[in-house]
Amino acid sequence: MTIHKEGRNSIALVIIVNAILIALSFTIFKENDTVGAILVGIGAILLIMILQFFRNPKVNPRVNENYVLAPADGKVVVIEDTEEQEYFQDKRKQISIFMSPVNVHVNRSPISGSVKYFKYHPGKYLVAWHPKSSTDNERTTVVAEMQNGLEILWRQIAGAMARRIKCYVDEGDRLIQGNEFGFIKFGSRVDVFLPLDADVKVNIGDKTKAGITVIAELQ
Repeated sequence: MTIHKEGRNSIALVIIVNAILIALSFTIFKENDTVGAILVGIGAILLIMILQFFRNPKVNPRVNENYVLAPADGKVVVIEDTEEQEYFQDKRKQISIFMSPVNVHVNRSPISGSVKYFKYHPGKYLVAWHPKSSTDNERTTVVAEMQNGLEILWRQIAGAMARRIKCYVDEGDRLIQGNEFGFIKFGSRVDVFLPLDADVKVNIGDKTKAGITVIAELQ
């Protein structure tokens, strides 16, 4: 288990806050043990919360060219046939995974392939389960082409709390199934758009592990 690089600034800030709270407990509130203990306790809780949020556990991906792996830890909230308007402009099978603040927020490539399309969209910060969040919120769109020519699209979507999306890929990059491609801070969702004949292997409400859970099998 390591701490993700995206957490460095946040952890440094929490450490500074902890130092201030400890200093207060030994100066202004030195004669009030209860208040001092509360301040130190608050600092400790903040540090534990921020460390667990930016944890980056080691993953052994279930590499298989026929599998589409979960791009995020979280819960399956959408499985439906829908019109994908940005790139394919036709009907696709959509699987959406919601990440709560307690989930690991490292995003992993669901397939291996070459990045054919990448775009960052500035936008709103509606709650991640809002019907319009996938089209109106801040988001990134990635399309990767597999060796057999099949293209898969996935989209990182910001939520009400998630105000920073990081995507480490660009057009022309080569992705390896299960490897990290991005990170979303403080809870959001990832949508995956598949061919209509993809065999979905998850159900609404299922918990997923990035790079491990098979969400669909390609025909």
